[in-house]
Amino acid sequence: MAETSTSAAGVIFIVAMIAALAATYRPLGDYIYRTVTREHDRPCFQNTIERGIYRLVGVKRDTEQRWGGYARSVLAFSAVSVVFLYGFLRLQSLLPYSNGLEGVPAPLAWNTAVSFTTNTNWQAYSGEATMGIAVQAACLAVQNFVSAAVGIAVAIVLVRGFARKLTDKLGNFWVDLTRIVLWVLIPISAACAIVLIAGGAVQNLSDFTTATTATGDTQIITGGLVASQEAIKDLGTNGGGYYNVNAAHPFENPTSWTNFIIIYLFLAIPFSLPRTFGRMVGDKRQGLAIAAAMGVIAIVSAGLVVGFESFADGTVPQAVTAAMEGRDVRFGVPDSALFAAGTTLTSTGSVDSFHDSYTAFGGGMLILNMMLGEVAPGGVGAGLYGMLVLAVITVFIAGLMVGRTPEYLGKKIGAREIKLAGMYFLVTPALLLIGLAASIAVPSNLESMANSGQHGLSEMMYAFTSASNNNGSAFAGFGADTPWFNTALGLCMLFGRFLPIILALALAGSLARQRPTPASGGTFPTHQPLFVGMVVGVTVILVALTFLPVLALGPLAEGLQ
Repeated sequence: MAETSTSAAGVIFIVAMIAALAATYRPLGDYIYRTVTREHDRPCFQNTIERGIYRLVGVKRDTEQRWGGYARSVLAFSAVSVVFLYGFLRLQSLLPYSNGLEGVPAPLAWNTAVSFTTNTNWQAYSGEATMGIAVQAACLAVQNFVSAAVGIAVAIVLVRGFARKLTDKLGNFWVDLTRIVLWVLIPISAACAIVLIAGGAVQNLSDFTTATTATGDTQIITGGLVASQEAIKDLGTNGGGYYNVNAAHPFENPTSWTNFIIIYLFLAIPFSLPRTFGRMVGDKRQGLAIAAAMGVIAIVSAGLVVGFESFADGTVPQAVTAAMEGRDVRFGVPDSALFAAGTTLTSTGSVDSFHDSYTAFGGGMLILNMMLGEVAPGGVGAGLYGMLVLAVITVFIAGLMVGRTPEYLGKKIGAREIKLAGMYFLVTPALLLIGLAASIAVPSNLESMANSGQHGLSEMMYAFTSASNNNGSAFAGFGADTPWFNTALGLCMLFGRFLPIILALALAGSLARQRPTPASGGTFPTHQPLFVGMVVGVTVILVALTFLPVLALGPLAEGLQ
C-alpha cells in the first residue's frame, strides 16, 4: 500500500509539473518576446528607466552590432566579470558581512570566478564555510543574474539571424542584457523569493548562530540572504547552492511544495523560449515544434531516471521498494529523481539528492542528459540556441537524403552554416574527452579519488561533462579542490561556454545576411511531427556515436556488472 501511494504521488507530481509548464509556455514566451522587441522610442516607464542606465554607462541604445561586435561585447563583459569576482573572493576578509571568513585561495578563487561567470556554478567548496554574506549576495548572486541574461541574449540573436534578411545587424548586447535583467529576471526572481520565504526559506543578515541540540551538543547554524539567491539560482539555471548540500538543505528548500516550485523555476524560461522564437520568426508552429522536441527528450529521460531509481536492482533497494541512499526523506525517490533529471537536462546544477548514490543506470542517465547538450530544455538561452543548431544539422541531413539544398525557415544551410553547426557540436565532446583522458593519465589525480574502477571513472566523467556543458552538479567522490582540477575544470567551463557562443553568433550573422528562399513543393516542413522526430533522432544518434565508448566503460559496465 505504501509503495502504491508513493508511486501515485510521484505521478501526480510529474503531471502537475507538465501542466504548470504548459500553462506558462504562452504567457511567459510572449512576455519575453515583447521585452526583447520593444521599440526604443515608445513612451513607457521601461524605456525611461533604460535611458538613464544607457546614459550612465555610455551605451548608444540605437546602435546595433554585427555578430563580431556582439561577440566582443559578450567576451569583454565576461572577462571583466571574472576579474572582479576573483578580486572580491581573494579580498573577502576585508569586506563587510564576511562572517569572519578569510579570502578564498587563488586556485579556488579562479575556479569559482570562472564557474559563476559562465553560468556553471560548479562548487569545489562548502558554501557556508567558505563564502560570507557579502560575497554570496553582491558577487555570486549578481553573476547568477547577468550570466543567465547573457545566455538568453545569445539565443535571441540567433533567432534574429533566422528572422532578419539582407543585414549584418543583430541587435545591441548591452541593450539586450539590460532588458533581460531588468524586466525578466529581477521581477520573477523577486516574486519567487517571497514565495520561498513564505515556505520557510531563510532571508536574513545573520552570520553564525550557536544552537544547543536535543542531545546537549552545540551546532553552528549559518544564516544569510538565502531565499533571494535561491530564486535566481534556479530561475537562471545557475545552481550554486548557498549551503554545501544545496537544495537538500531545509534553509534553501524547506518543504515538498517548495521543491516543486524550484523544479518549475529552472524549467520555466527554457521551455517558454521556443514560444519567443516562434513569435520572432513569424510562425508559432516552429516554436511548438522545437518545444515538442525538447519535451519528448525530457519526458523519456525523466521517466527512465525515475524508473531506474524506483525499481533498482539490489537486495536493499528492493527491500525498501526504491534506492533511498542519498535521498532526503522529505521528497522521496520520484521527486528527487525528477529534480535530478531536470537539473541535468538544463544547466542548473542544483541538487536535492546525492547523485553519486544513484544506481549505475540512473546515474548514467544523468551523465547522458548533459552529453545530449542540455537542450531539453537546456539552460536559459543556451538550450534554445543549442536545439536550433541541432535543427540546422537535422535539415542538412534531411536535404542530403533527398538530394535537395537544405533550408530552415527560408534560409539555405550551405557549407558555412553546416561547418559552424558542426564545430558547435564538437566543442563539448572535445573538452570532455580530452580533459578526462588527461586527468586519468596523472597518477596523483587517481590518488584523490575515493572510488576506483567503473564508478571512479563515472565520477570523473561526470565532473568533466558537467564543467564542459556548464552544468555545475557533481557525482563527488574525489577531491575536486586541487590545483589540477581547479585549473582543468575551469578551462573546460570557459571554452565550453564561450566557444559555442561565438559559433552561434557567427551562425546568426551568416543567416541574417541571406535573402529568404520562398517555400516550394520540395521544401521540408519543419513544423510537423516528422521534423520533431528527426530532431530527436539526430540528437540521440550523434550523442550515442560520440560518447557510447566512454559510457560503456563507466556507468554501463557498472550497471551490467
